[in-house]
Amino acid sequence: MFFPSRFIALCAGLALALGAYSQGSITGTIKDSLNNPLEGATVILKENQRVYPTNSKGKFKIEKLDYGTYELRISYVGYQTENRSVDVLGNEEIELALKKSPFLKDEFVVEATRYSRKAPATFKNIEKKEIEELNLGQDLPRILNWTPSMVTTSDAGAGVGYTSMRIRGSDQTRINVTVNGIPINDSESQGVFWVNMPDFASSLSSVQIQRGLGTSTNGSGAFGASVNMETNHLSDGPTGTISSSAGSFNTFKNTVEFSTGRMENGFAVDARLSSIQSDGYIDRASSNLQSYFLSAGYYGEKTIVKALTFAGQERTYQSWYGTPESRLEDDVDGMLEHAANEGYTEEQTQNLLNSGRTYNFYRYDNQVDNYNQDHYQLHWIQNFNENLQMKVAGHYTRGEGYFEQYRYDDDFEEYGLSEIITSVDTISQSDFIRRRWLDNDFYGGVFSLDYKKGNHQVIIGGGAHLYRGDHFGEIQWAEFNDGIPHEYRYYDNYGDKDDINGYVKWNGQFGDWNLMADVQYRFVDYATKGVDADQRMIDVTRQFNFFNPKIGARYALDEQQSLYVYAGIGNREPVRNDFIDAPEGVEPKAEQLTNIELGYTRNDQNLRVNVNGYAMLYRDQLVLTGELNDVGAAIRTNADQSYRVGVELDATYFFSNKFSWNLNATFSENKIANFESILYDYTNGFDVLTTEFENTDISFSPSVIGASRLMWSPIESLDFMLISKYVGDQYLDNTQNENRKIDAYFVNDLRLAYTIENKIFDRIEISLLVNNVFNEMYASNGYTYSYVFGQEITENFFYPQAGTNFLAGVQLQF
Repeated sequence: MFFPSRFIALCAGLALALGAYSQGSITGTIKDSLNNPLEGATVILKENQRVYPTNSKGKFKIEKLDYGTYELRISYVGYQTENRSVDVLGNEEIELALKKSPFLKDEFVVEATRYSRKAPATFKNIEKKEIEELNLGQDLPRILNWTPSMVTTSDAGAGVGYTSMRIRGSDQTRINVTVNGIPINDSESQGVFWVNMPDFASSLSSVQIQRGLGTSTNGSGAFGASVNMETNHLSDGPTGTISSSAGSFNTFKNTVEFSTGRMENGFAVDARLSSIQSDGYIDRASSNLQSYFLSAGYYGEKTIVKALTFAGQERTYQSWYGTPESRLEDDVDGMLEHAANEGYTEEQTQNLLNSGRTYNFYRYDNQVDNYNQDHYQLHWIQNFNENLQMKVAGHYTRGEGYFEQYRYDDDFEEYGLSEIITSVDTISQSDFIRRRWLDNDFYGGVFSLDYKKGNHQVIIGGGAHLYRGDHFGEIQWAEFNDGIPHEYRYYDNYGDKDDINGYVKWNGQFGDWNLMADVQYRFVDYATKGVDADQRMIDVTRQFNFFNPKIGARYALDEQQSLYVYAGIGNREPVRNDFIDAPEGVEPKAEQLTNIELGYTRNDQNLRVNVNGYAMLYRDQLVLTGELNDVGAAIRTNADQSYRVGVELDATYFFSNKFSWNLNATFSENKIANFESILYDYTNGFDVLTTEFENTDISFSPSVIGASRLMWSPIESLDFMLISKYVGDQYLDNTQNENRKIDAYFVNDLRLAYTIENKIFDRIEISLLVNNVFNEMYASNGYTYSYVFGQEITENFFYPQAGTNFLAGVQLQF
């Protein structure tokens, strides 16, 4: 395994050669109607969709243009979008004054929870075009896989179904996710289940990824990053899109979208309907996903009222179990030993021996996850004057569903049932089919007041969110069902959570300095009570009060370069399992993170670069140690001290307007200062073996992550993109054991797109995405556990990803 330095050098040399043919340039100044320069105005070159933001003097420059006619699209928040055609016969200059928009636009929806371009913080903006380029049916984590410090995985191995992301080694439960400022993370597990939001990428206008603590927002604490999503903006006029794609593993995606634009009465409607099916790379790991998005709003001179709803329905065959290491290595003796250790039936053993790399433990036809999730949002934006703006939003999410399992030889007592006594025998075990349900409601509201005066901005905001969830399990069938009622509930409990926060943010501009201060108070009240799935009575009530301050400063070295520093403290409550699986008398403590960021940015016409160093210092981070509670559930324990420190590079170089290279890399050290590992010895009863570890790597935290995008447009209608991703070794637990790790991998994807313009459709795009071009055999995720029975036994499980596979699509825009 190696990083392909020769390949990169070859691509760079090719890029330099291709850039030699450019000849002209466009220099421009963008102002408002009072002749004031507009900093941060967006200038888009239609021919390659490249964005050129204006500097502090409202200026931009587009270099290395072949002679010809070019179309520019110029926009700025609160102003009318302008289109300008420029004939390039040398070095051309233009000046344009934008007019105030006669009505508000919905770019303001997420302003309170996002960073501006000059903010002293570490973040990445991903625009709609970048999302659309890779949106052929795979989930959003796979679409964003090329962004800095990102590692993604797919249970089914092909990016459809259950997918997840890690940023800086922090898993999905530590990444705050919002849609239009509304929290999406599950209140109890604090995770995000992208499978419940199929094809949501088609309804996004942009995504901002804030690495580290980020800015104060709504929902769970960001202990690795925040993913702030914004749905589609108001279109300039009526539009429609029909897109379809198909590819490997019987993957099909069909999407229909339309938008009215703003009509004469001020109203606008947007809608989307999507369907995605895939068999998955792993055996039987099929997905059947349906979703819709609907938005209707009124856009007035000073008022926006916008209602939207989106929903997902998923039926996904389970592939959560993973593939044993012996199966991946074709180790027959190891597979037989694994089957014996796990008590497999003959049928299960033969499935293991005969399945190959795509092994799936589950074989029951209806071993599915079946869940519906419906989201409703209502936004009101009010501009009182040029200085004061208010945003208020309400939300409601309804979730309901189950996963079904076939269970072999379970004890009756695991279901709260008595043994069956007959005249000839006592039956204490049976095969079961069970469903484990989650039925929940999540609702609340957010608000912000935004005051701007001169070089100062103050935002006062907050939110209140209430979660009410029911957890219960039902028996659908039992081999021996004497006296078991139909759909008998063998456990039933609830989880209630109230989450209230308030924040104040201040930004100030003092010459070359941009300063920021951000203070948040957050109150959390969590309670869960009833009978749990393991038949234990649970009764937990905990309250938390968190104070989360953040400060930052950015200094402009000149019009293109700046330095920034950021420091913040964040606190986060334990998740549901930390409470209910803790041993009696033990209460998990809240985690605390101190985050420091130091960065340098440069933004000129040919080079855009961000280099930042970060330190994430944890107190009481919850980690797995191998400890189990009295019913065998894994326990996370608070580690006194741990940290993540690293350097991130994100750079784009434009060799010409036809060839560019985006490269990002992360080099980090991720350590737990000390903790006690637990190993259980079942040889002669039950013994607990402990080992003290110091300065070990945090699990799933590779020290090197890299990504590259080489983009080439040899002619206006044809685009090539080579996407490369390198992820270093990852340990499966916190003992830094070389026998418990995911090997490093380097994967390349190739995208080709051809655009046709004709009289019937505004645009026809035909695209091809070839994933894993060089057929790398790799796993992106896994888990491990160990115990002693005569000797130490370690079981490693991995999630293999697909070899070379493809998706091809066609998109019709009108």
